[in-house]
Amino acid sequence: MRIPLFRVDAFSERPFQGNPAAVCFLDSWLDEDLLQRVAAENNISATAFLVTHADGYEIRWFTPSCEVKLCGHATLATAHLLLNLRRSELDSVTFQTRFRGTLTVRKCPDGLVMDLPSVSPTPCNTVPRSLRHALRLDSAPAEILEANQMYVVVIDSQERVRDLHPDFAVLQDLHPYVVSVTAPGTDSDFASRYFAPSYGIPEDPVTGSAHCILTPYWAARLGKRKLHARQISERGGELWCELVGERVLVQGRAVVTMEGTLAI
Repeated sequence: MRIPLFRVDAFSERPFQGNPAAVCFLDSWLDEDLLQRVAAENNISATAFLVTHADGYEIRWFTPSCEVKLCGHATLATAHLLLNLRRSELDSVTFQTRFRGTLTVRKCPDGLVMDLPSVSPTPCNTVPRSLRHALRLDSAPAEILEANQMYVVVIDSQERVRDLHPDFAVLQDLHPYVVSVTAPGTDSDFASRYFAPSYGIPEDPVTGSAHCILTPYWAARLGKRKLHARQISERGGELWCELVGERVLVQGRAVVTMEGTLAI
């Protein structure tokens, strides 16, 4: 079996920045164990698998260790391949997902815009004692919120977010929760980092799905619907987010870095 395989850096217009995603185009769904082994072999934040669907395409996402319910950067990477290489005559593409309904991605003058569900975080009533220890924070966070099994830890400065050196072993014990740490930005509206070691991703370079939660929080706090965000991982990435009712529009760019064939 030979499967077309691409590697795309999402949320960047330059290679070796943003978040790398692998994209596999399938004729039909393979056994789930095989999908997982392919993702583990790719060994990057996410591998997207795509099958042609009656109303567009069906998409699934796997980290090196498990399937996830939503992955923004791998969706952006897949849409970039379809709308700029494989189906360039199209202005938009629709993906059917197994857990998050229908997602649409469309072309725009500065890249692509994903239409994702908005989830507003709420105050966390039961904060694990290990959370602050895991992040090695020298003072208490301003807020700790939660949504969709993600802790949102709000601190006071982008510099403190950048300087974090988490204990990943302790963070892993928070499973199924992941952690996003965020603060007001110095050259953007807000900055963040994202940690998910129990899903095989100690730190995710740029996380589109996390901005479904961060955008409504910062939109309410800053009193604006359109926001410029930076995820300040080592690779780094930029996102332009807009809160529209119960949806979040996430805009970004992508660049193809590898094209080949997976032989199984």
